[in-house]
Amino acid sequence: MDVKTIGSLVREARKRQKFTQAEAAGYLNVGTRFLSDLENGKPTIQIGKAFQVLEGIGFKILIVPKVNLKLIRHVEDNLNAG
Repeated sequence: MDVKTIGSLVREARKRQKFTQAEAAGYLNVGTRFLSDLENGKPTIQIGKAFQVLEGIGFKILIVPKVNLKLIRHVEDNLNAG
């Protein structure tokens, strides 16, 4: 997954929840500039704030080492099924 994809996911989730960028930024306790940069895939955003936004807007962050292919396949299969 790349920064542009994450930004698109955040934008789509925000719009589904019918928040403007300003409303979402206030709710998530980040600046509108930061939220805009995140949604546009700016590669130099602060990762801690990005995690804060992702969690706050309804995503669960799961980081799995690539060597754990069995778990990765299980998660991907269940995401695709649901």
